[in-house]
Amino acid sequence: MTEEVDAGRRHFLTVATVATGAVGAAFVAVPFLASWKPSARAKAMGAPVEVDISKLDPGAMLKVEWRGKAIYVVNRTPKMLGEIEGHDARLRDPDSNESEQPAFAKNPARALKPELLVLVGVCTHLGCAPLDKFTPGDVTVSADWPGGFFCPCHGSKFDLSGRVFKDVPAPTNLPVPPYRFVSDARILIGAETGNG
Repeated sequence: MTEEVDAGRRHFLTVATVATGAVGAAFVAVPFLASWKPSARAKAMGAPVEVDISKLDPGAMLKVEWRGKAIYVVNRTPKMLGEIEGHDARLRDPDSNESEQPAFAKNPARALKPELLVLVGVCTHLGCAPLDKFTPGDVTVSADWPGGFFCPCHGSKFDLSGRVFKDVPAPTNLPVPPYRFVSDARILIGAETGNG
């Protein structure tokens, strides 16, 4: 007994099988290929962070996160800039020779633009979060300390440039992360150093 072969039906079944297999392969490949991409957390751990500083009032501080660390952005007033001078003899590293920072931050202001300070808000002693003890009204904190950043865990004091005072547990100045200005109103933290 010989069966007649329906060529049209055979062609249809072949095409349908191949198409189903291709769709199935795509459903398997998409999650597999997606697993090669870095996770959102991994991207956040290394990706630069763009910060809008257009609404940062003089004397105010903005806190953002980059690579899991707090970053302080301070809009220093002329009076605050004046308070970073005159106490170099009381600082452990006034010229920032032993501190972690880009080359452009090796100056008393430790910044690309003197009025805008960008620091990693992590104490160099044991990694606590220093508090800002300057006030928006430019009031001096005490007679022996002009203000800046204070770590309440063990008493480390830093000036308004993040430079550490002598005789406190913190060994070095607060780090300055790499950053650059994207525009007058935006900075990119974690980008290559320099301006441009």
